[in-house]
Amino acid sequence: MLGYVTLEESAGAADRLLAAAAATLQAEGLRLAGAVQHNLERGAGRECDMLLRILGTDSVIGITQDLGSCAQGCRLDTGALAQAVALAEGVLAQGADLVIVNKFGKQECFGNGFRAFIAEALARDIPVLLSVAEEQLAGFRAFAGDLAQPVAAEAALDWCRGHVRAAA
Repeated sequence: MLGYVTLEESAGAADRLLAAAAATLQAEGLRLAGAVQHNLERGAGRECDMLLRILGTDSVIGITQDLGSCAQGCRLDTGALAQAVALAEGVLAQGADLVIVNKFGKQECFGNGFRAFIAEALARDIPVLLSVAEEQLAGFRAFAGDLAQPVAAEAALDWCRGHVRAAA
């Protein structure tokens, strides 16, 4: 019950897909846990700001830090990411029909980020849908093993609905 989408055709495509799926499924009455990402453009020549909307709450957490215009390092604010994970864990503890996570990224490949949260949802037999970039697929497959099921973008909602019914 671990579905993943891989969309590389345009920046933010997977973020938009998962955010739209979450909005639709919440409107249908499903209890969701996890996080979806929204990117705020900051203008020409500047990197976007990444925001995580924590599903099941009204919380939005900025997970990027401003390192200055010449910085080359990672802009991820790992403290803010940990805060987002903690909020999502609180929602999961109250019960959820489905988990959606914006991505299984570098942090998750290294054992951090939402990795333990995803494992907890799977241990509770709650279906999980997330995105994985091509460069993280090996790390994701090492984590997920046989549980991972590729999901076509156009089938994401049907996958969620079908697995929520199967889990119920």
